[in-house]
Amino acid sequence: MRNLLLFIIKNKDHFVFAIAFTLSIFLLFNRNDDKMSVIKGFSSDFVSFLSSPMVAIKSLAIVNEENQYLREKNLQLNLQLESILYAADENEKLRELLDFKRSTKLKIIPARIINKGIQTNVKALTIDVGRLNNVSTNQAVLTPNGVIGKTIQIGKNSAIVQSISDNNFRLSVRVMPSGAVGILRWHDTNICKVYEVQKNVDINIGDRVITSGFSKIYPPKLPVGTVSGVYDERGNYQKVVNVNIQDNFESIQNVFVVISD
Repeated sequence: MRNLLLFIIKNKDHFVFAIAFTLSIFLLFNRNDDKMSVIKGFSSDFVSFLSSPMVAIKSLAIVNEENQYLREKNLQLNLQLESILYAADENEKLRELLDFKRSTKLKIIPARIINKGIQTNVKALTIDVGRLNNVSTNQAVLTPNGVIGKTIQIGKNSAIVQSISDNNFRLSVRVMPSGAVGILRWHDTNICKVYEVQKNVDINIGDRVITSGFSKIYPPKLPVGTVSGVYDERGNYQKVVNVNIQDNFESIQNVFVVISD
């Protein structure tokens, strides 16, 4: 039935012409008959009746075609908008990196993360700089927002970085302005915990967490994160401090390596 309807729609002009032609011949040979006026009126109504559904169906097809065009155009515009927003976000991140490089007194080189995953039971990142760029093992890796790890294996043009999110990663930190020190370890998504913090120290949500400078790997006062919670450790004279590290940690693409003097 659907195929028949489509066939009629496709050849509607031929059908209408054939019917109109037949009626015209009939009326031509019977034009003097008084009854023909009635037939003429009927034929006119019939042709109009026959044409109306065709016109309506054609109009519906045009509307559907226009709707499809508008849907495709809307999708195209949405993709263009997403591309513009992504480019703007990338430009903002690159400006932050450039500003950090200009303002810091550290000797650093830029690097790009080219792989993320597990390396020899270590949650690691692979960066695109190595020995040719004066990169060596046990060098701090960071972004303008904070420390993200240290180099552990060096290749000619690449290096493997132990991520701050690795369960075996440890970092000596200081909470400011109190100056309290402790050992930072990864806990969960973008959350670390600082252990071995003295219980009588005043620490508040929002306090800055920086590197303590006790390690030769990490220069002092490198940013790490901000305090998001403080808890007394049961049966102990110490506190546990929750620390929010930088947002979108898993989406980081560009970093800096601190080069030793």
